[in-house]
Amino acid sequence: MSLDSEASSQGGDYRSFRQITRDRLLFEMLRSTRKNSKSTWKVLIMDKFTVKIMSYACKMADITEEGVSLVEDLYKRRQPLPSLDAIYFIQPTKENIVMFLSDMSGRSPLYKKAYVFFSSPVHKELVAQIKKDSSVLPRIAALSEMNLEYFAIDSQGFITDHERALEELFSENAEGSHKYNACLNTMATRISTVFASMREFPRVHYRIAKTIDASTMTTLRDLVPTKLAASVWNCLAKYKTTIPEFPQTETCELLIVDRSIDQIAPIIHEWTYDAMCHDLLCMDGNKYVHEVPTKNGSATEKKEVLLEDHDPVWLELRHAHIADASERLHDKMTNFISKNKAAQLHQARTDGELSTRDLQKMVQALPQYSDQIDKLSLHVEIAGKLNNIIREQCLRDVGQLEQDLVFGDAGTKELINFLRTQLVVSRENKLRLLMIYAALNPEKFESDKGAKLMQLAGLSADDMIAVNNMRCLCGPDTKKSSVGGFTLKFDVHKKKHTNRKERTGEESTWALSRFYPILEQLIENLSKGELPKDEYNCMNDPSPTVHGLPTSSSARTSPAHSMRSRRTGGTWARPRGSDDGYSSDSVLKHASSDFRKLGQRIFVFVIGGATRSELRAAHKLSSKLKRDIILGSSSLDDPPQFITKLKLMSVEELTLDDLQL
Repeated sequence: MSLDSEASSQGGDYRSFRQITRDRLLFEMLRSTRKNSKSTWKVLIMDKFTVKIMSYACKMADITEEGVSLVEDLYKRRQPLPSLDAIYFIQPTKENIVMFLSDMSGRSPLYKKAYVFFSSPVHKELVAQIKKDSSVLPRIAALSEMNLEYFAIDSQGFITDHERALEELFSENAEGSHKYNACLNTMATRISTVFASMREFPRVHYRIAKTIDASTMTTLRDLVPTKLAASVWNCLAKYKTTIPEFPQTETCELLIVDRSIDQIAPIIHEWTYDAMCHDLLCMDGNKYVHEVPTKNGSATEKKEVLLEDHDPVWLELRHAHIADASERLHDKMTNFISKNKAAQLHQARTDGELSTRDLQKMVQALPQYSDQIDKLSLHVEIAGKLNNIIREQCLRDVGQLEQDLVFGDAGTKELINFLRTQLVVSRENKLRLLMIYAALNPEKFESDKGAKLMQLAGLSADDMIAVNNMRCLCGPDTKKSSVGGFTLKFDVHKKKHTNRKERTGEESTWALSRFYPILEQLIENLSKGELPKDEYNCMNDPSPTVHGLPTSSSARTSPAHSMRSRRTGGTWARPRGSDDGYSSDSVLKHASSDFRKLGQRIFVFVIGGATRSELRAAHKLSSKLKRDIILGSSSLDDPPQFITKLKLMSVEELTLDDLQL
């Protein structure tokens, strides 16, 4: 059961961010057309963008239940259905308006009546264009602004679908480019529709521009958070006068930052199940393809599955350390066997201890339990693949050095020794190590040392571009190095953000769990009202109750963990059955009581791509701070995607498909 459905079944008032988005689309839009319509069934027509909005929040069964018999693409040839009403959910663009008018004008319109819902505010000129057509006006049953133009990727996350934000806002070519303002304006509009959906009016905090010294001109790249905050503020000001029941005073917090706050989070190897799946398995979004036996068992066939909230095993394990996830899966399989007599008999015949793979094969041979075991078998297979990759690519050694570099336990000597001795480590992983090292030690790349390190790692010219382009995320560049055309100069004011300190009170018994994203600390500081004044401004002065929480909402302390020694053989140890706040049981058992006590929401938007570690932090801190934390970004990037985007910042007229690792 998903968190959304559990909260609903408990009868609580709490609805997750994705649930609110879903309810608006299904009830506020689709169900509202039933009132004045004589047509039982309707056609839903969307453009490419609104199709994605709908698909992230709703299932086809949800849409059908609201009386939609057919879903159509606005730009594809469609069969006339003059006896049916149509619901248009489209972006308010000139092209879309032309297509709509073509459908509904003249003597023979495609549909009887049209209910038109725009995903964002529509310009007066476009409304005037619709009103000009006298044949269309009587056929319009509704004309409304939904103000919902984002993808709800998670119960606590959304993206604005700006995959080229790094290139359009932070590349050196961004200066004076028309794409710069277009990207920021669209992004601001889409962020604002989040607050229209949530009926929230935020205090808008943002990272202010930094320059190296007074003589350095502030660049457009450095002004991105400031400009976006201003644009969001302008949109929200309009909502206050145009949207009924929109709050007139502040109800929540919004923090706008860019990717420069933490260049390491998008690159470092994350050791949670979710992050490793997306990093190592070449998944297409949340889609995983695996081979399953055919019905007669004589061969195998490929099957696509979605790793999403409707899968209870995924929901429980996604934020768990990979070793913890593997242990839990083995426990689940063992428990299943112990409760099944046929499996016990089979085990007795084998007269030996069974591996996880043996358990998987055994259970698959029990058809009466196929529905129950399908998901479990899937995750056993995935975890097995991940552990194989970890071994084959020596990722434990890579991960150890990454974290030692981040926390100051390793330096140049250890990095050089690793590059010389670990010959089986892939070029991609060596690239990621050097990018982390460059983010932490920019001064090392101001001479030929950087070029020699990259040469030692065997990096390609494309790889060097990725390292070089990290400087574009970090503000002004006052000094250029003449070594081989390679330049790297980080903003000295931001360097302190990349040097993480050990988190006290959050020790984990799992190895390679020390790393945490800088965003985690920023959210905690924002919650306490302790954002550094010289680094963050607020568009609207906070009121005295800005950080007020209900008196019953003091942060719940974490349950005590019973510790045990690390296992030998390279496994990571955590008390089995411990409440880490991530398991489905842990989350759900507190749902009915905790959700009613949540304080004001915190929204955080990361320009230039968020990471899975940052999304995980939003979930973790919601429980810790008892405040619903929503993470937004221009995109959600895994390390291979992020590195590809860094490379694209220097390449013109290429798409993301043209340049892959």
